[in-house]
Amino acid sequence: MNAQQLKNSILQEAIEGRLVPQDPNDEPASVLLERIRKEKAKLVKEGKLKKKDLEETPISKEEIPFEIPKGWEWVRLKTLSKAIHYGYTASSAPSGNAKLLRITDIQDDKVDWSTVPFCTIKEKDLTTYQLQNRDILIARTGGTVGKTYIVRELEEVSVFASYLIRAIPLESIDEEYIKLFMASPCYWSQLTDAATGTGQPNVNGQSLSNLILPLPPLAEQKRIVAKIEELLPEVEEYGKAQEALDKLNAELPERLKKSILQEAIEGRLVPQDPNEEPASVLLEKIRKEKKRLVKEGKLKKKDLEEIPISKEEIPFEIPESWEWTRIGDHISATSGLAYKKDDLSIFSKEYIRVLRGGNISFGSWSKKDDDVCIGKQFVSEDLILKRGTFISPAVTSLEHMGKTALIRENQKDVVAGGFVLMLHPHYTNEQYWEYLNYFFQTGYYREKCQSITNKSGQAFFNISRAKLLELLIPLPPLQEQHRIVAKIEQLINEIDKLKE
Repeated sequence: MNAQQLKNSILQEAIEGRLVPQDPNDEPASVLLERIRKEKAKLVKEGKLKKKDLEETPISKEEIPFEIPKGWEWVRLKTLSKAIHYGYTASSAPSGNAKLLRITDIQDDKVDWSTVPFCTIKEKDLTTYQLQNRDILIARTGGTVGKTYIVRELEEVSVFASYLIRAIPLESIDEEYIKLFMASPCYWSQLTDAATGTGQPNVNGQSLSNLILPLPPLAEQKRIVAKIEELLPEVEEYGKAQEALDKLNAELPERLKKSILQEAIEGRLVPQDPNEEPASVLLEKIRKEKKRLVKEGKLKKKDLEEIPISKEEIPFEIPESWEWTRIGDHISATSGLAYKKDDLSIFSKEYIRVLRGGNISFGSWSKKDDDVCIGKQFVSEDLILKRGTFISPAVTSLEHMGKTALIRENQKDVVAGGFVLMLHPHYTNEQYWEYLNYFFQTGYYREKCQSITNKSGQAFFNISRAKLLELLIPLPPLQEQHRIVAKIEQLINEIDKLKE
């Protein structure tokens, strides 16, 4: 049960007479009703009400939604009110002879009167529309239809705008009890039935006047209000605790994944095996592969250069069989397809889809309905995305910097765009690729990527390719990489089941 459900339950118990005990010594509501009738008759004599305001619409058995205690009475809202009427139609202004309270000025059952605008109103109209303490205001239209506010501690001459309805409680009634009723499920159920319109629902004064509510003895009204005032702060605290728990539950899967990936690259996720070839052997294989690529003209001699790693650079300890390396020891980075907007409009028999930063997530990528397509004649074969390539935005917002995805199958009709980096591993091994893929999803890598960016426009950053290749990556033995990848996949699968 969330906080709102708990609050609804308490309010419903209150208006059903189950929240506080009844006292047989309390003056029954029937006597209170008789006093209300006399009060209204007196107001008619004084010319403050009309004779028709004394009329009461009978309540049928079919209308009554639940039983109430002995001594209570079912009444209509208009019976308890001097008047129920619409507000004043006027434009807000920075100055005038009265404040103009609008629906938008009421937030979380409070009004900041210092921000309420003014209006100019004639004296004869001020008598009709001037607000008084105890008045209950009800939003009659829009997304806030039915929301209520009770006027308290009013210090300035104020009127209420036309999208509000005012109910003026009689002196014999505890207005706080009526306000309490107007937050209950019983009130909202009736209001929903009375509201008209779909896009912009609204409720009229007549419908509000005919709402029925259970009326306790006056003494019990006050006990109910006091009990609600005692309980609601506790409900609010419960709500805050529930929100914090919900937030934690929502964040927990990602936190667990982040923790698992960090443990993986620190060598704490799976045990080491002293019989396995150390990472230094794998590193030597990668060097040999790079030399071969240089001979074939696919890499340049400068790509064989290795930048020494100082002790000061190393961010955390790794197992003895591992090696600290730089990303540039493992991959080369090239830009995607550069094209002109005009090129997109040129007809072609074959088209290539161009991936942009928005196609890439942390660890995955997807095609989109709004992808741009370009004629195949503008695309060289080496730009077509091939199995084993990583793609990563070169320009994106800071929070998305570092998102990287692995292309696991050759893509005949997909190319990376000019603001996307293609990262090409030098060594061909699927488990090695998968280890790199999970490394690229670590919080460590994301933070490092964010630290080597430059501002590009108001909301975007670009990453330094040279600095990217200098970032450190811990390299496990190849066989341990296999175990790490398998363990990560097992744990993430279990986390995803928890989310379900």
